[in-house]
Amino acid sequence: MTDDDIDLAGALADAAGDAIRPFYRAPFTIETKPDQSPVTQADRASESAIRAILARLRPEDGVIGEEYGADRPDAPRVWVIDPIDGTRAFMAGRPLFGTLIALIEDGRPILGVIDQPIARDRWLGAAGRPTTLNGLPARTRRCGALSLAHLATTGPNYFAGADGEAFDRLRAEARDTLWGGDCHNYGLLASGHLDLVVEAGLKLHDYAALVPVVEGAGGRMTDWQGAPLSATSDGRVIAAGDPALLEATVVALA
Repeated sequence: MTDDDIDLAGALADAAGDAIRPFYRAPFTIETKPDQSPVTQADRASESAIRAILARLRPEDGVIGEEYGADRPDAPRVWVIDPIDGTRAFMAGRPLFGTLIALIEDGRPILGVIDQPIARDRWLGAAGRPTTLNGLPARTRRCGALSLAHLATTGPNYFAGADGEAFDRLRAEARDTLWGGDCHNYGLLASGHLDLVVEAGLKLHDYAALVPVVEGAGGRMTDWQGAPLSATSDGRVIAAGDPALLEATVVALA
């Protein structure tokens, strides 16, 4: 990873934001995908804008996107895109969605961007470098006890069966639980406003960009067993602002 990669990630986020903003709280078409999730004109415009730049500037790199699938996914370097994480929030006119852009090398995320194009908040994390929010350092806060932790997740409907029971155990131990927020929660955790985010059922495009952001701010991001996240993880994730929270969280979910 180079400074050019970091600059390119910013340019990709700029292009995605430019594609999204004209549709925000404006008319747009909505379709339902086979998994019953919605997709809008803005999702597709955002991903198309990103892919056009990558095709021109990084034709040898792989690309995996939520809306247009995978090109060269076995390349040594792969860009992973979620053009709008939180499409339902976008549809409702709530500025809690974001564009996620990640660069993966050897199966591990090394560069990540969470971009909120309405508030124009951009978290950028890169391996070996401190996370920034709009160019300034972002740091998680210290919170070593579950009983003091502010926990967040997108919604209870994302936990099925035993996963729901496990999350309820964790929620009973936390200080409080905030619902909703999608990728925005991870940026808020990186900036020290939340302590813990736990989710299930995520796909690679949902979590790849989050790992460098959270860990570059001093936190930890793992699966529910406490193992590092990679391209083959099962989609059950923990983001802990204080690494001291991680063991208790894994125990509560077990």
